Amino acid sequence: MQGPQGGRLRSVATKEDQSYLTAKAVTWLRENFEKTLNVDELASMAGMSRSTLHHHFRGLTAMSPLQFQKQLRLRTARQKMLTEELDAASAAFAVGYESPSQFNREYKRFFGRPPMRDVQALRASL
Repeated sequence: MQGPQGGRLRSVATKEDQSYLTAKAVTWLRENFEKTLNVDELASMAGMSRSTLHHHFRGLTAMSPLQFQKQLRLRTARQKMLTEELDAASAAFAVGYESPSQFNREYKRFFGRPPMRDVQALRASL
């Protein structure tokens, strides 16, 4: 805390700092990504306005809270299909998707292949 970044580190450690409050929102999303996201409630929990949360969240993660949640859901679903051998619909529901077709579209957009084809290719490469 004495070096050139010491001041920044100290400010992150204080509970009033925007970075600390944003990190709190990130942590909540990591622990609750399968729940429906209400950005207003997330902002309130972090003690910020919606626009302030979006600004700081994007600064910390390079994405919006919704994009962050979507990435967590997709990566976790992929892991579940690989390790727990779930089918795409079961993995989708397990991570909070209500529509398997929406999950399939978003999965293909993110990973470049439909869920089961992606999982088969990953298994074949191991």
